[in-house]
Amino acid sequence: MKIAYIGTYPPRECGIGTFTRNLLISMTNNHEPNVNSDEKFVVALNNHGQTYDYPEEVKLTIRQDHLRDYILAVKFINSSGADICILEHEFGIFGGDNGIYILPLLHRLETPLIVTFHSVLKTPSYNEKAITQEICKMANKIVVMSHKAIEFLTGIYNVQEEKIALIEHGVPDIQFSHEQSKKEYRLENKKVLLTFGLLSRNKGIETAIKALPKVIKKHHEVVYIILGKTHPMVQKCSDEEYRNYLRRLIKSLNLENHIIWVNKFVNQKELFKYLFASDIYITPYLNEAQITSGSLTYAVATGSAVISTPYWHAQELLAEGRGRLFNFNDSEELSNILLELLDKPDVLEGIRKKASNYGRKITWTKTGKEYLVLAEKILKDKPKVIVKKETIIDPLILPPFSLTHIKRLTDDTGIIQHAKFGIPNLKDGYCLDDNARALLLVLMAFRQKKYPLALELSHFYLSYIHYMQNKNGTFRNFLSFNRNFLDETGSEDSFGRAIWALGYLLANAPNDAYYQTGKLIFFDSSSNFEKLQSIRGIANTMVGISHYLKSNMSDELMIERLRNLAYKLINQYEEESSPDWKWFESLIAYDNGMLPLALLHSAEILNDEKITETALETMEFLTKVTLREGYLSLIGNKNWYKKGGERSVFAQQPLDALAMVLMFHQAFTLTKDKEYLNKLFTSFMWFLGENDLRINLYDFETCGCCDGLEEYGVNRNQGAESTLAYLISHLTVLQAFEELHIIS
Repeated sequence: MKIAYIGTYPPRECGIGTFTRNLLISMTNNHEPNVNSDEKFVVALNNHGQTYDYPEEVKLTIRQDHLRDYILAVKFINSSGADICILEHEFGIFGGDNGIYILPLLHRLETPLIVTFHSVLKTPSYNEKAITQEICKMANKIVVMSHKAIEFLTGIYNVQEEKIALIEHGVPDIQFSHEQSKKEYRLENKKVLLTFGLLSRNKGIETAIKALPKVIKKHHEVVYIILGKTHPMVQKCSDEEYRNYLRRLIKSLNLENHIIWVNKFVNQKELFKYLFASDIYITPYLNEAQITSGSLTYAVATGSAVISTPYWHAQELLAEGRGRLFNFNDSEELSNILLELLDKPDVLEGIRKKASNYGRKITWTKTGKEYLVLAEKILKDKPKVIVKKETIIDPLILPPFSLTHIKRLTDDTGIIQHAKFGIPNLKDGYCLDDNARALLLVLMAFRQKKYPLALELSHFYLSYIHYMQNKNGTFRNFLSFNRNFLDETGSEDSFGRAIWALGYLLANAPNDAYYQTGKLIFFDSSSNFEKLQSIRGIANTMVGISHYLKSNMSDELMIERLRNLAYKLINQYEEESSPDWKWFESLIAYDNGMLPLALLHSAEILNDEKITETALETMEFLTKVTLREGYLSLIGNKNWYKKGGERSVFAQQPLDALAMVLMFHQAFTLTKDKEYLNKLFTSFMWFLGENDLRINLYDFETCGCCDGLEEYGVNRNQGAESTLAYLISHLTVLQAFEELHIIS
């Protein structure tokens, strides 16, 4: 069994790194004949530009904030021959928003996966919950260290309990003499209190300090050791502000002679010597949200009498008389417990004995054995091979279709452009682009599902388009919330989107009033069709004309206009393309699928071989660029993809995913090749987590769609463009599934 470990690792000063090393050693040295000491390696996380002198088992490092490193790491693991991978998870050690960079690695992983959660949050943010759920989906087994963690995973994250294993935090089998350790640190005749860990405000050490004056009045022999350096992130943000605050507090209480500072990150052996030298261990954390504490586990295992605030792990670990609890921030209660234990040595010794006995049950030898048994079982119970269906469209995995967020964004003027998270941002007003897309959406929804709400909303969007039309047939684009025009003439892109929606209306009008209004606006604008220069404005207009012509094939003038626009695109293509660059421009920018889509629609109407050939050729080129990894990886708008250069990965926009869905649907309509439906569904799944960051953009709570994939994670704003792109894509998937059923 070859095991790959992912986590922090010594000499990086990190509790999870120590855990990873101990787990590796304990699994390797567990006297199992099928575990070779050479058959393990570590992929270690480096933080914020730091590098470390790692031991030989570290075969590769990941720079925390470099997404490319995660991809290289998973390629290394997959090619290494590893049988299983064990991930140590804590949000703060991985890059991206809430550590989202670990998801692309896990998705590409070709070995079974065990994940150890060092934190499970009770009140996660949207991203934290989504990331945790994605990790749980990909894990073959999830390991936690407390019953509370199981409760959270099943109740909050909807993880099946049978997928979770409880394996307690291991403890090194290191033994020192209590008396000898005291002597070594010159603490003979002292009653030693100890707190260990990286210093930060949430440690609550001031609570323990404030408890000491009352204790020292009766027990002058008491000293309190504060062991540990300041947390690196705290030091980066506020230097030694917290430690200096504690120093001032100590001085004000005249405790200088009773406090011992050990301002360093001690190794494991030295830590245990301090623990064995202590009589009482104190963890005065300020809130309950600590699901696992390695330092607490160590203290119990070494036989310290532990006094702790009732955070989650402490409540479990100190049960059955293994320690004492006191309320958060309650120095008075802590003083009373300290006095009781110091006054009654037999009670103190009883706690120490129970703790020590428990510690012998959770040594790393036993913990490593449990992990090893878990890994062997996973490898023994290999999942069945899933036979690939003829097409992968599965409407059952789609969320329920809902216009809830569209309704939220719509008022009696039209649809609001932007949102702050899921709340309409009225300051940004309205635009023609979104109202055109909104009209297209509700017409599709009414045609396919006969939703009354779709028809109720449609007149707002059609009225907006009419209101924004100029006398010469062009359109304004932007309107403020108080209905002031913000431009004289909108972009050609917005013009084309309006024509697209109007053309679809003329082919699918719900009643005559809509048809007549749409026809009036459409033909008032038609004199501008052949004046268009922007290739995306041209493409959107071509799609609208094509929809119109499907029910008006006798309109020879409009057929010629469509042909002229199609050859504008073809001429552009012939000027810019080369044997290795089959595209319309010297860069691939935004809304890319609209260009082949327009030609595919035109090919259906015009039956022109050259148009068809160009449409398929450019579509295949775009497909190779964006689907080469087996999922949709859109061109990011940060720097686009320039001919001869490197493509941008971020930021990715839902509008581009919509264009790909529509493009493959029209390719299927034209050719009846079912493989295009596979690509259509793969493109749609970009919204539901099949993307570069392995995270959902659809928000199941608001029924909106997030605004895109950024380098740091998901842009959580849910504006009109993004949600409309998702919902139009959703309806297209359903339509494609019905069409497949018909031809089958």
